Amino acid sequence: MEEITPQEGQRRVQAGAVLVDVREQNEYDEVHAEGALLIPLSEFEARHGELPKDRELVMICRSGARSARAGEYLEQQGYSQVANLTGGTNAWVESDLPSVKGQD
Repeated sequence: MEEITPQEGQRRVQAGAVLVDVREQNEYDEVHAEGALLIPLSEFEARHGELPKDRELVMICRSGARSARAGEYLEQQGYSQVANLTGGTNAWVESDLPSVKGQD
């Protein structure tokens, strides 16, 4: 699975990719990348079917480890366009990319 920078992740999302956050709800509520779709890793196997197979998926978590696991799972399920955002939400926020702090 391809590892990409937060800047590349944002570029791909702007081009139509889906940003998928696999952290838990409380983490997402604290801060998340703007526009990220939340599917917690704890629910991922049951809910991965909600994700489109015909669009690129950019996986994100806190630091990049959980999203890599989720991305590998998606590849095993036949998803072909999956990338992992290196450094996760921490790197996204540190890069001053659009993010939402606190609950929506």
